Amino acid sequence: MSTLERAYFLARSGEVADLAQLKSRLKIEGCRAVDALLATYSVRRHLQAICAATFHPPETTDTPSEAAETAQHDESST
Repeated sequence: MSTLERAYFLARSGEVADLAQLKSRLKIEGCRAVDALLATYSVRRHLQAICAATFHPPETTDTPSEAAETAQHDESST
């Protein structure tokens, strides 16, 4: 898979929030010429739009409602 193909794959995966994260991830994975291949304005803009549309932040283990239920349960059991 080429660097550009991998960039689009990662952007669509929802794992990266923006172009900076995408570039970092590609470099960590050993992709070559990341900056040069993503230098074109139209490519950068397209990848940024895909990242923004598909990004899903990692879920935390406790949601605010779960934390409130746990605290309420602890108070009522004393």
